[in-house]
Amino acid sequence: MEWFANFILPAVICLIIIYGLYKNVDVFSAFTAGAKQGIQTSMNILPSLIALMTCIGMFQASGALDIITYGLHPLTEFLHIPNEIIPLALLRPLSGSGALSVFQNILNEHGPDSFIGRVASVMQGSSETTFYTIAVYYGAIKISKSRHTAVCSLVGDFVGLIVSVIMVQIFF
Repeated sequence: MEWFANFILPAVICLIIIYGLYKNVDVFSAFTAGAKQGIQTSMNILPSLIALMTCIGMFQASGALDIITYGLHPLTEFLHIPNEIIPLALLRPLSGSGALSVFQNILNEHGPDSFIGRVASVMQGSSETTFYTIAVYYGAIKISKSRHTAVCSLVGDFVGLIVSVIMVQIFF
């Protein structure tokens, strides 16, 4: 099976080149035009990503995550959401890597088969890095006003948190 994994990428590249030659396409020119467009897209996205990463770094370093987690404790207790999940729920819309770090800490501390570990796993798999996605996609097509996208996406993330807890309670 390993030989197949090593073979598949070169095979796909060869098939693309052969198909381009069959359709009388200048494959090298098409490749360079695509690479140029990719670099332009990257340059359009870069300011949004730098701003987003700066904000995430400031959020984590300021201690705001701990303050918000503490402030949300009465609500999470009322909704039967484990308080240990809140940092993950707060970071997931902001940063995939930050959320992955918190997720790993949860699994190390509570174990993957614990209630908290299972809720964290389901939530990690069913939520999105909302602001990163908005920054990348809206930056790529040069939309500066996201209007209702952020609010709707955050509502979806909140619903994902609630449903993660409910599904783990039902199925485990």
